[in-house]
Amino acid sequence: MNFRALVTERDTSGEVTSSVQELDDNRLPQGEVTVQVEWAGLNYKDGLCLTGAGGLVRTYPHVAGIDFAGTVSESADSRYGAGDKVILTGWRVGETHWGGYSEKARVDPEWLVPLPDGLGTRDAMVIGTAGLTAMLAIERLERAGLRPESGPVLVTGAAGGVGSIAIMLLAKLGYEAVALSGRTEHAAALTGLGAASILERDAFLAKPDKVLESARYAGAIDNVGGRVLGKLLKQIKYDGHVASIGNAGGIELETTVLPFILRGISLLGIDSVMQPYAARVRAWERIARIFDFGGYAKLVREVELDELPAAAGEILAGRVNGRTLVRVG
Repeated sequence: MNFRALVTERDTSGEVTSSVQELDDNRLPQGEVTVQVEWAGLNYKDGLCLTGAGGLVRTYPHVAGIDFAGTVSESADSRYGAGDKVILTGWRVGETHWGGYSEKARVDPEWLVPLPDGLGTRDAMVIGTAGLTAMLAIERLERAGLRPESGPVLVTGAAGGVGSIAIMLLAKLGYEAVALSGRTEHAAALTGLGAASILERDAFLAKPDKVLESARYAGAIDNVGGRVLGKLLKQIKYDGHVASIGNAGGIELETTVLPFILRGISLLGIDSVMQPYAARVRAWERIARIFDFGGYAKLVREVELDELPAAAGEILAGRVNGRTLVRVG
């Protein structure tokens, strides 16, 4: 049976373009489980894949979409049967394997997790890779010893998908969440999600640099990297922890050993792509219990498949706040 997909192609000159096409099942990649995709998300990586930036896609034609949710239609694996609701995030799906910008996806069963009780497939993509990553960061910080009574937790890139959800989850869990953003027009929305205070990024970076600065934060979730991460490391309290999850501000890190050897802080790397199954399920079930869909609704917008190329440019330019959902099914 034919299905619609947003197919990304590269011509002989190297130009990358995407268009909605009608395909048949023979075009699907290998995999033991076929999913009728209902909703997908738009993430920074998707913007890279749809524009050809970053070299993430090596083989064309390609179908992007690093996360999606839908219903199993066929399965050769005993873990899933027709009618099961499932979520997929990570595993380089949408990069090296065709992803969720298609009415059908064929994947390995190891890449899927069951939709938690109480969630719909649209709910799952409101959360998406962004929410999963935020929760993985919080859980890693908690395993390192962070508690609400430890002190404020700084979230950088707070207006984006991961950052805004991290603010909400931290607040729901009783933490004092401080939002750092270069887009102060979103301050009211972040306060509505539970941010205790808002810091403007340029003002944060403009303060004179010292080898160590006043210890302000018990922990941090950093989406930015670059200068922002280097700066915040100097402001973490003794025995504090920073979860590094993104590089929107650059992959370079300028720092010294002093925050680590004089204050005993830890820099924790968070990867959601290859996260083991049990950790994914645990994080999804915890998010499902505390996520405030009503409170987050104003930070959600929906697009159709044919609107994705334009939306990809917006997310790469830093003009998207919250979550962008893709109505696929």
